[in-house]
Amino acid sequence: MNMGRILVVEDDFDISNMLRIYFAGQGYEVQVAPRGGDALAMTRKQLPNLIVLDIMLPDMNGYDVCRELRQTTRTSHIPIIFLTQKDERSDKIAGLELGADDYITKPFDIEELKLRVQNAISSANRHAQIDDKSGLPTGRLIEEHLRSLMRTDKDWTYIDLKISQYDDFVDVYGFVAGDDVIRFVSLVLNEVVEELGSPEDFLGHPGRDNFILITHSNEAEKMRDRIVERFNEDVKQHYSFIDRERGYILVPDDDGERQAALMWMAAGAVSTRTHQFSDIREITELAAENRRRGFSGDYTGSKILTEW
Repeated sequence: MNMGRILVVEDDFDISNMLRIYFAGQGYEVQVAPRGGDALAMTRKQLPNLIVLDIMLPDMNGYDVCRELRQTTRTSHIPIIFLTQKDERSDKIAGLELGADDYITKPFDIEELKLRVQNAISSANRHAQIDDKSGLPTGRLIEEHLRSLMRTDKDWTYIDLKISQYDDFVDVYGFVAGDDVIRFVSLVLNEVVEELGSPEDFLGHPGRDNFILITHSNEAEKMRDRIVERFNEDVKQHYSFIDRERGYILVPDDDGERQAALMWMAAGAVSTRTHQFSDIREITELAAENRRRGFSGDYTGSKILTEW
């Protein structure tokens, strides 16, 4: 069982390797970054569920890493546990003021750190509503972000994304394979935002096969197209060789089996550059309608409709 993804930011190899081995044995996916700059780059590409962050790093201190993570919309919700040799009250306060969730001093008890990690991830998922598979914000956080945007005069684009044929895929390949697809979508979204987006861009996972991107970039249309193209091509790797070659899967039903298309990404978008919105429902419903209108029964490739 995947307990979540932890990013350990620590330049001491013995400590980082010990944490990697220990938490991997507890069921976590563990990544290690020896420098603050590496941590920021890795986090922008793939969101961890929690960061264990050393304060003393060779290129920048942990406080600066924490500050940048908290000031970037996509990473502002990630729980952070500071790991340090310092035990002064002022250092703890400084970290907590920057938005760190917890603080543990070296040398530390590994069992205590494990409990702090579990509690921080559980608390974040419970209060912030973070999907445990994609690592992306869900309902309440998406609504709060939209409300805050509607109080500003900034231009932004809301892109609604849905995996078509996802249920058929899960029926044939199972829920574990389905979860892998969800994690794959999250990875694609983060990579495209890192490449073409801005620090203010927001990713969300309203539920199951539905994702959203709110971008301030002037490259919104290009971002949408890149996401669709990347998904439609790379998702094929989640199928068997036989299914990839024939271009469809056989789904069990009451009459035996039926043919179902391979998964593809549908997308619809709306933008404040062409619309004025009075409430959140208007935004989400119009984007979803545009996504649905972009589909036809004889679908053979990515079909997209946008109202910029």
